[in-house]
Parts: sequence; structure tokens; C-alpha cells
Amino acid sequence: MNGSRIAAVGHYQPARVLTNEDLAGMVDTSDEWITSRVGIRTRHIAGPDEPVDELAAHAAAKALASAGLAPEDIDLVLVATSTAIDRSPNMAARVAARLGIPSPAAMDINVVCAGFTHALATADHAVRAGSSTRALVIGADKMSDVTDWTDRTTCVLVGDGAGAAVVEASAEPGIGPVLWGSVPEMGHAVRIEGQPARFAQEGQSVYRWATTRLPAIARAACERAGYAPQDLAGVVLHQANLRIIEPLAQKLGAVDAVVARDVTESGNTSAASIPLAFSKLVEQGRISSGNPVLLFGFGGNLSYAGQVVRCP
Repeated sequence: MNGSRIAAVGHYQPARVLTNEDLAGMVDTSDEWITSRVGIRTRHIAGPDEPVDELAAHAAAKALASAGLAPEDIDLVLVATSTAIDRSPNMAARVAARLGIPSPAAMDINVVCAGFTHALATADHAVRAGSSTRALVIGADKMSDVTDWTDRTTCVLVGDGAGAAVVEASAEPGIGPVLWGSVPEMGHAVRIEGQPARFAQEGQSVYRWATTRLPAIARAACERAGYAPQDLAGVVLHQANLRIIEPLAQKLGAVDAVVARDVTESGNTSAASIPLAFSKLVEQGRISSGNPVLLFGFGGNLSYAGQVVRCP
């Protein structure tokens, strides 16, 4: 085997939906104010009895079922999250226990909003190196746990959810080389810190960085995989803000691609946003199997990671 591929995907969102009208009754905001600035209309919010590992396990179970695999077929579990409350057992071990996966390597990866694409690259490397046969890669975050619900600049953005992918060895590479990096000196622009931990960001700094610096990096990720942007069938960017997604996709030049806009109904779900949006596009049949899709995460730590994958 010379590469790895995504065999299947799955996603999960809590049942409770929080609308912009609901938020208008909680803080000084309105549907018009929110949609005009970030494009979000609804988001899903987990209850106090729905921890991160439960969200992750639901998404992972769907991905396993879609791949036609059993828990014992998995030997590596990676969970990208930045909202784990406890330090140990980690989320990956808890997910493995929930699903009954026997003796996997189990690791959490915290690169905030770029976590899933970092985890996907890590799984690709592990499978191609022969240290894993099949990996379960999950992005899951419960942003509602780290949100100040009296701060209208942040509480209107967030949602909870999870997305997952099964990665396995393939004769033909189905996951392109990753392009990843960060801007450590600007890490303060997006933060989850303090006691209790709270999400905060410098919105204008993030917007300028995302819309001016990232288009060239996203194009370079395509080039690493041997594609021009116009060859892409789909573009799944981190679902941070519609005012970032649309100009970034336009500057990328993927003129014929389906662009994920799940942020409008799910909000910013951090590490969950890319696999969640990608799984929905696959489920809806909007991208055909085998077609190239750019997955590109960015945000927290001012980190980024992107790769072109073949749609399962």
C-alpha cells in the first residue's frame, strides 16, 4: 500500500437548536445583527449530560457503520478537541471505551479549529508508515462549555458537535500531503483560557489574517497534492464565519467547487466544523465519490493545516 484514504465519514449534533431569536432574548443582539456579521442563523447546543466524548462517539459510530467496519477493526483513535474538561482519561480513550475498540493507540490532538486536519494528517502518516491499519479520526468540541453567554461578540458564534472519518490503507493515495504551520506570535488572537476557561478572540485580527494570508496557503496545499484550485469538486474550510469562508473560497479560485456553508446552521464548532460539514455534503450526495476535496482548517493558535482528499 502506498497511501491512505478516507473510507467513510459520519457526524453528530445535539438535538437542542438555539436560534438567533433565542439569543436575542439572552443578550443585546438581533437576528439581523448576527446574520449580517457572521452569517449564522442557528447552532446546536449540548446539554450538561452530553460530554465531548459522547458527541465524538456518536459521530464515530456512524462513520464505522458507513464503512461497514466493527470496532475491533480500528487500531488508532485520534480525537481533535480543545474543550476536554478532564485531563485523563483523554477523549480518545473514552471514545474507544464507549465503542468497545480493543487496545487502540488513543491520542487527543489540540490545535483548536485546525485540529481535525492536523489529526487527519497524523493518521495518514501513521497508516502509510505501517504503524496503523485503520484509524478513527474525530473532531469534537463542546464550545458551549467555554462560552460566556453574556458576551454577544462570542456567544453568537459557537455551537457543539462532532464529525469523524475512518482512514485506511490504500493502493492509491486518497489523502494528499498536508501543508501545515502557525503564527505563534499571534496566538493570543484566539484563546480558550482562564479559570473557568472562556473563549475569546480578536475578531478583526483573525479576519484580516484569514482573508489575506490564507488564500495563498490554501492554493499551496492544492499544489502539493497535484491539483489546481479549479480542479476541486469541493472546498470545506473551517466553519468560522461566512464573511471569512466566502472571500477565502473566492480568492482560492475553486470556481466549480461546492463550498461548504454549514456555519449558517451549525455555528463555529471548532475542531468539529470540517468533518461535520464534509460529512453532510457526502450524506447529501453533493460531491461524488472519488472527487477531490480541499479540507482546510485554521484559527486557534493561528494555526492552519490543509490537504486534498478523495471523497469517500
